[in-house]
Amino acid sequence: MDLEQREKRNTIAQWAFDTRPILGRFHLWLEDVEIQWVRGEPAAEFTREISFLNGQIERLMVMMGAVTALGTKLFGRHGEGADQPKAILNQVKKDADAVSAYAMSECLWYLTRHLPENHAIMVSLGEGLMPKAGETPEMGSNPQLGFGRVYARPEVARKLDRWVVRLLNDPGYGWDDFYGDLKRSGITVWGAAIDTLENTSRFAKGRPTGPMTVIHLFDQPLQVSRPYEGYMGNLLLPAEVVQRASRQSVLINFRTERSKVMAAILDTYPDMKPQNVHVWCLRGDSRVARVGRLWQQWTQAGAHVIEPGWTLPTGHQAFTESGTYAPTFLVGRWEDDEGEPHLFLCDGYAASAEAMQAASLAPMLGLDASIAVFTSRFDLPYDREWNVMGLDPDDPELGQRLAELMDRTPDEDEIQRYRAMILEGAEAGLILDKPTINADDFFPEKRWDVLAINGYMSPDPYSGAPGVEQVGEDTFEVTVRMATPRGDKRITFRLRLMENQQQSQLVFNPLLNRFFSGEDYRNRPVKISDSGRIRNELQTLCLEAIEFIGSDKIRVHFDRILPEVISAQHQQTLLEVLSWYKTNHPRWFGWLEIDGPTVGPHSP
Repeated sequence: MDLEQREKRNTIAQWAFDTRPILGRFHLWLEDVEIQWVRGEPAAEFTREISFLNGQIERLMVMMGAVTALGTKLFGRHGEGADQPKAILNQVKKDADAVSAYAMSECLWYLTRHLPENHAIMVSLGEGLMPKAGETPEMGSNPQLGFGRVYARPEVARKLDRWVVRLLNDPGYGWDDFYGDLKRSGITVWGAAIDTLENTSRFAKGRPTGPMTVIHLFDQPLQVSRPYEGYMGNLLLPAEVVQRASRQSVLINFRTERSKVMAAILDTYPDMKPQNVHVWCLRGDSRVARVGRLWQQWTQAGAHVIEPGWTLPTGHQAFTESGTYAPTFLVGRWEDDEGEPHLFLCDGYAASAEAMQAASLAPMLGLDASIAVFTSRFDLPYDREWNVMGLDPDDPELGQRLAELMDRTPDEDEIQRYRAMILEGAEAGLILDKPTINADDFFPEKRWDVLAINGYMSPDPYSGAPGVEQVGEDTFEVTVRMATPRGDKRITFRLRLMENQQQSQLVFNPLLNRFFSGEDYRNRPVKISDSGRIRNELQTLCLEAIEFIGSDKIRVHFDRILPEVISAQHQQTLLEVLSWYKTNHPRWFGWLEIDGPTVGPHSP
C-alpha cells in the first residue's frame, strides 16, 4: 500500500471515528471522504481546525449537514408536490420540513453529548415560522427549529432551559438578565441560525437545483429574546466598493439611491460596463409592490436585473422565486470568455434568518452587507417600508405616521397589525432605531466568530456544488460546504445505508409522523428516550400550540393547531398518542399537559 492510499484510509477512519455518534444514530456507513479547499491556506487533514470548534465537533457539524441533506432527499417526499393542488403541495412541504428538522435536531442532540461540559448550542433564529409572499397563513406553520431550543449535556440543558422559559414568560426578565445569568454561570452558549430546508417549494416540486440545509453556528448567542421571523431588506456588495466610496465621503448602504451605488461600482471598477453589473433580487408578481421600484432603479442605472433562467458563471440557471442565501457566495467580479469584467451582487430582501446568515457570511467573503428591518406585510414599497419598524408603537399619532407613509388613512385594524409587528420586533430584541444594521448588531459582544455549514440536497447553481447523488444500490455521495473566516472547504462523503429503504425511512422519520402513518405505538417497545423525542417533535411540528409552564412543563393546546398544519385525523391520532403515553408512562411524561377534547381511557 503506497503512502497516498494509506493516508486516504487513515482519513476515512478518523472521520468515521469522530462522527460515529451521528453515523450510528442513522445507521450509516462511511465509505469515502473527499476534501477540496475553496478558500484559505490548505493544510493536511486533522492538523488544523479552521473554526472556533475543536476538531471532532467541527467534523460532527459537517456530518450533520450531510446526514440532514441525505435523509431529506431520500425520505422527504422529494418532487411529490409537482403539478399538485395547493393543499397537497403544502402537505408535501410540511413533510419535507419535518424530516429535515428532525434529522438536524437528532444530529444536534447526539453531537452535543461530546461538547465540553459547560457548553451548549441554542437556536436563536429559525426559518419556517411564518408564511412567505403569496402564501396563505397556515403555510407559515412549518416544522422548524426555532428560538430557544437548547442542545447540551443534560445538567447544562436543564439549567439553560429554565432561563429560556423565564425569558419567554417573565416580562421582568429581559435579555440583559438572561445574558448576565449566562456570564455568571460560566456556561458558554453557541448561538445558531438555522434553515433546515432552504427552498422548500423547489424541493417539493422536484426542481433540479436549489434545496439545501443551512446552519450558522456562532461563538455566542444572538441578541434575540423571543421567537422571531420577519423580513429584512439587504444589499450585499464587494467591501472594496463601500470602502472606496467611504473614502470619498459617500455612504453606501441599503438606503442609498441605486444610481449612486452604480456610480460607486464604476468608480471602483473603471473597466466595468453598467450592463455587466448583474443584480440578483427576488422577482415575481407578489414582489412588485415591495421591490418593483428597486428593479426600476437598477434598470435605469444601466444594470441587468437577473431574470429566471439566466445562465450564471457556474453554468447553472438562476432562479429568483426564492433562495436569498446561496447567491451570497457568488457576489463579486469575474471575467467572461472574451475577458470582459462582470459583477454579481445581491439586493432586495430576505426572511430574517436568511438575511442574518448572509450578513454573517459577508466578512469572510470580502463583502459588505447592509440590512434594514421590514414588516411582514407587502403593502408598501421598500423605500417606505424601512421606516415602519422604527415608529413608536405607543405613539398616539401612530395612525397619522402610517398615513404619511401609505398616502392614505389606515383603518384601526391596520394600525393595530402594524403596531403588533413593531412590538414583536422590539420584544425580540431587534435594533429598530437605526436606519440600517449589520451582522455585528446581532451579537452582545460585537466581536464574533462563525461556522457556516451548507448541505446540498440538489445542485447549488451559485457555487456549482453537486447535490445528493446515488452511486450504488444503497450508496450515496453527499457534498457539504464548511466556511469560516479562516478557510472554506467542500467535503464529499460516500455514505451507505446499513438498513433497507423501509427501515431507513423509519430511522429518518419523526416518531409522531410514524404514528400518523399507522405504526402501532401501543405495542412497540417504549424507551425513556421516547419522552425526549416526543417533546422535541412537538416543539418542531406545532410550536404555535405549545405553552411553556414553569421551568419544565409544556401544555399542548389542540385548539391552536390548524387543520392545514396537522390534519383533523392526525390531530386525533396525536391526542390519542399523547394521552396513552401520559396514562401508561406518567413518570416519563410528567412534563406533558394536554388541553384538548376528552378521549377515552387507554389500557397498557
